[in-house]
Amino acid sequence: MRMLVGFIGLILLLLILWDGFEVIILPRRVSRRVRLSQAIQRSSWFLWSRTALRIRNNRRRERYLSFYGPLSLLLLIAVWAAGMMVAFGMVHWSVETAKVSFRESLYMSGTTFITLGLGDVVPHTTMARAITVIEAGTGFGFLALVISYLPVFYQSFARRETSILLLDARAGSPPVSSELFRRYGAARALGVLDELLREWEIWSADLLESYISYPTLAYFRSQHDNQSWLAALTAILDVCAMVIAGLDGISPWQARLTFAMARHTVVDLAQIVNAPPSAPEPPRLSADALASLKANLELAGIRPANPEDFDASLERIRKFYEPYVHSLSGHLLLTPAAWIRTGNPIDNWRTSAWERSSSGLPPSIFDDPDDVHG
Repeated sequence: MRMLVGFIGLILLLLILWDGFEVIILPRRVSRRVRLSQAIQRSSWFLWSRTALRIRNNRRRERYLSFYGPLSLLLLIAVWAAGMMVAFGMVHWSVETAKVSFRESLYMSGTTFITLGLGDVVPHTTMARAITVIEAGTGFGFLALVISYLPVFYQSFARRETSILLLDARAGSPPVSSELFRRYGAARALGVLDELLREWEIWSADLLESYISYPTLAYFRSQHDNQSWLAALTAILDVCAMVIAGLDGISPWQARLTFAMARHTVVDLAQIVNAPPSAPEPPRLSADALASLKANLELAGIRPANPEDFDASLERIRKFYEPYVHSLSGHLLLTPAAWIRTGNPIDNWRTSAWERSSSGLPPSIFDDPDDVHG
């Protein structure tokens, strides 16, 4: 009986150590279906998201969802630590480390793992002492890895949010592709659109690399309720799709490069969080919305290069990424970017805790090209 318990404890310990290695140290995606961290993530998110759907108030629901990312990270660390203490406790009991009960073996394992070392329960054999030393070293190493893991994790989060915040003044809050074209067109700044798309090509690559290494990042919400990494990425994909479909005077080369990287990102992220692609119902861009979109582009001085083929080309390109965006939206409870801006939402940079918008400013500083160039 003791040998069986010890064998099970050893297997449990190896599984936890390997899972921690894959999550914290291994810098590549793991395709294996059965993983401890993945099981914890999926089960906890299922319960958390189902509860969130019962909250009717949008602001309260977003606040509730914002707690999940940090808490799930702490939960994973706690499960790893508790699992290793139990596993070592089983091994201690199997080799009769101190001639004590199973409960006391767990107690000794806990005090050894966190390097407390009270000394009221001590090993008596050479093997038991070796196991105790190994456990103390494992606990110390685990603590060191966690301490080094968290700063890198939050640095990745900060890099993600910086570009999202920069998109605020360019595409509105929440970001909308047609609004980005309107502002760039009004400012006569379409010539620098390639520079923006190049930055977002790099951002998409960094996002994918970060999420492969730290999948929990996908569940971290942005600073503002009307912003998210998915909405920002969708807005950039929409911009690229329109440029690739053909806009007069705008080269599609950089848009193709950014679209390839951004599309790669949403496809891989859908696989990471196990969200199979599904076509949005109703479609994100209806016939009436498409007519409004082209009218908005016309007001910004932007026209399709080939009006006869623009609609069909845009629809064909959208099919490459919208199913993945829709599946990520449903799984993570994030709202993707819209094609058309509705109402007159105020940009986040213009709001404060004391007033809805800054006095003395026009609805958007980008409405006046002279202000921009001046």
